[in-house]
Amino acid sequence: EPPSSPPPAPPPPPRRIKADRIGAERHKQRLGESIAGDRRETSPYELSYQDDIEWRLLCKTTLGAKDLTKFKEAIHNNYFFEMFVEDLPMWGYIGDFEDEDAILGEMEGSHTYIFPHLHFKIGTNNDQIVSTTVMTERDRRVDITNVHKPTTVQFSYSVEWFEEHDLPWKHRMTRYADSRFLPGSFEIHWLSIINSFVLVLLLTAFLTIILMRVLKNDFSRYMELDDESMEEEESGWKLIHGDVFRFPEFPVLFCASVGTGVQLILATFVLLGLALTGLISTTRRGSILAGLVVIYCLTCSAGSFVSSRLYFQMGGKAWVRCVLFTAALFPAPTAVVFMWVNTIALMHGSTSALPFSTIFTIAALYALIAFPLTVLGGIAAKNYASHDFNAPTRTTKVAREIPTEVPWYRSRFFQMIVSGFLPFSAIYIELHYIFASMWGHQIYTLFGILLFAFVLLIIVTSFISVALLYFQLAREDHRWWWSTFINAGMTGLFIYGYSFFYYFHRSGMSGVLQSSFYFGYMSIISFAFFLMLGSAGFHFSLLFVKHIYSRVKCD
Repeated sequence: EPPSSPPPAPPPPPRRIKADRIGAERHKQRLGESIAGDRRETSPYELSYQDDIEWRLLCKTTLGAKDLTKFKEAIHNNYFFEMFVEDLPMWGYIGDFEDEDAILGEMEGSHTYIFPHLHFKIGTNNDQIVSTTVMTERDRRVDITNVHKPTTVQFSYSVEWFEEHDLPWKHRMTRYADSRFLPGSFEIHWLSIINSFVLVLLLTAFLTIILMRVLKNDFSRYMELDDESMEEEESGWKLIHGDVFRFPEFPVLFCASVGTGVQLILATFVLLGLALTGLISTTRRGSILAGLVVIYCLTCSAGSFVSSRLYFQMGGKAWVRCVLFTAALFPAPTAVVFMWVNTIALMHGSTSALPFSTIFTIAALYALIAFPLTVLGGIAAKNYASHDFNAPTRTTKVAREIPTEVPWYRSRFFQMIVSGFLPFSAIYIELHYIFASMWGHQIYTLFGILLFAFVLLIIVTSFISVALLYFQLAREDHRWWWSTFINAGMTGLFIYGYSFFYYFHRSGMSGVLQSSFYFGYMSIISFAFFLMLGSAGFHFSLLFVKHIYSRVKCD
């Protein structure tokens, strides 16, 4: 007899629904989530891996007038919910309204609906969740137009699992560029960068050609002139060779500003580098903020070293004061703004108010890491850095008089406007998406483009600072230290000016709480850009001044 076929395998046991999932339980907060103001809670929706659900009842409840009014108000203000599965966010609207007038709002015959049913679609690849979406079904919507009539609502959900073979786990965030909540703007990003890059190339080429030609003529003219002929020269930058390396007023504040700017540039590059390499998760809300706090603390020694070294080169003696100024220049305004904003948030009962544990953690990071590293950087500059400024010309004892009559286009105010506007024009398109990401709770994933834009911004700012510095020296104004720093940092003020436009015309924000948060923290961000770009512009300008004065023979 032929052997009998093996018996069929028994069917898999049916998945048992525990139905014991409790909603509204607080998740354990990470540092970044606390800083960002997120307070994640569990939802009562129960999802089992690879368990498709056609329909499942979540709960059945009767909504009274108070609940219906809340829902209706949220729907008319376009509120949406945000859920996370494996740190992948998904969004959906609470409800919808029909036949409303755009100006007058709700009218007779208009309807407001709530979406009680949610359909979850979850994609997997190699047993890892790589995509999540949630859809609201209009067929199962419930009319809640009449808030005075108690309405019974069945909240339910369905789940669909599918294979997403073309989406590996490490690229799972790329889909969010195509989400209807996030504008598909990758092409606009590249258009922005190409526009900025062309502007930078043209500007750099123009300034280089002009400056090289002008400087070549200056060098050849100054080389031919003897001292007597030089005295007869009406104007020129060589005339102030005895004053151009006269150190600025308020040297402690100046050195602290330059050092803090260098530290912030270093921290920004490190942060963008870690985001690009994936060592900092850009998908977790607040991880960038938490990373920035930690990186700022770890780079404090670099900022203190730069500021103290420059202070010693200026012949300063009170180096401890310089170190303390460097330690407080950026954290002190940040702390003042934070205390104001956190007080407003506490008064409004907002989750954006930082809990005491988070405040204590940040304070401990500053006291135990940032401040000691700042002191260490100052000590290193005192003991190991060169204290010789290496000025190519000697500084005279009496300062030369500065011409007071200058044309309007060479005035300090006009130079500040030009030096702020041109770099700002190179980044303003990218700014819109950064603002939308920061203030619209959207995910920003294009850190490569952001790094490129930041480098372009520094290059444009530095070149414009050098060009304006040449014009300033040519009119025999030797007070270039502070003016170069302020000119380069003016882009920070333009960014703050743009924040007003974004708030009133793009954000849809209003009220004391939102305006306090927005304008408070935007002032800190703009101040950071002021310090970073001012420091970059100053360093390029210092190299330029040392170079041109080392090329001409001076007594």
